[in-house]
Amino acid sequence: MQEKLLNLQEAALNEIKDTSSIEAVESLRVKYLGKKGEITAILKEMGKLSAEERPVIGQVANKVRESIEGSISSKKEELKDIEKQKKLAEEVIDVTMPAKAVKVGKKHPISQIIDEVSEIFMGMGFSIAEGPEVETVENNFDALNAPIDHPSRDMSDTFYINSELLLRTQTSPVQVRTMKGQELPIKIIAPGRCFRFDAPDATHSPMFHQIEGLVVGKDVTMAQLKGTLDMFVKKLFGENTKTKFRPHNFPFTEPSAEVDVTCFKCQGAGCPMCKQEGWIEILGAGMVHPNVLRNCGIDPEVYSGFAFGMGVDRITMLKYEIDDIRLLFENDMRFLDQF
Repeated sequence: MQEKLLNLQEAALNEIKDTSSIEAVESLRVKYLGKKGEITAILKEMGKLSAEERPVIGQVANKVRESIEGSISSKKEELKDIEKQKKLAEEVIDVTMPAKAVKVGKKHPISQIIDEVSEIFMGMGFSIAEGPEVETVENNFDALNAPIDHPSRDMSDTFYINSELLLRTQTSPVQVRTMKGQELPIKIIAPGRCFRFDAPDATHSPMFHQIEGLVVGKDVTMAQLKGTLDMFVKKLFGENTKTKFRPHNFPFTEPSAEVDVTCFKCQGAGCPMCKQEGWIEILGAGMVHPNVLRNCGIDPEVYSGFAFGMGVDRITMLKYEIDDIRLLFENDMRFLDQF
């Protein structure tokens, strides 16, 4: 039996040495070391041996098994290394070949304007505030002094989720949240998306973007509002840009004004862009209504404030001379690549 084991060892080592694949080595492992392998078959005959012979044969069998296992392990490592070297040779990259052109994207024109406007106001000491796009009716209308019969509250103008929640129609609720939750003084801008029940056409979209501003503190005046907006338009449209305030009415400001700027294309001379008027309307503004301050827990006898808001999409269309707002949302790269 000892002779059988040694002959088996010699045959196994020779076979393992001559194999050329990991699969073949695995087959030899099963053939010699498996539960039904040749070593197991020989050891089944140990019952015929005497008590003195069994330990000797057991020792020989263990040595044979260890020898075969070691040879199989070494052969597998050798074959794996060969395969690795072969794969590396086959997958060599020619670094002298020209690479495929990678198309790099760019910021959307609306994002460019938001960043530019934000940078201007941050340079004047404003911080950026954000709020949820799904808002409460309280923050969107009630706290902003909008009467219950105001047209903007109609189902035909606003996307209601239920009687208490809606998609915000303006970023003004961010102002409300800031006044309710932040210590005075306040100096913020609030950029973001808004939603209104508008049929899409060249100048209307059910989704649009706004940037609103709010300053609240002691002795805040209309003169500070005019100075702030005058500085803003000069930074955005050019140093020669002038502003004009026209009386208007907003529920959340008193007094209120529409703000026009001299046409940055014709410098006020009159052209098709400004409809020959020399002025372009860009935003609404005014002093924060005392009722709004009270609704937010601020005493209007002690504090005052101003607010303003502009449509980012409109500013983008004016600055880049875009004649259809739908172009901003169609994601046509032929259009967007121009900016």
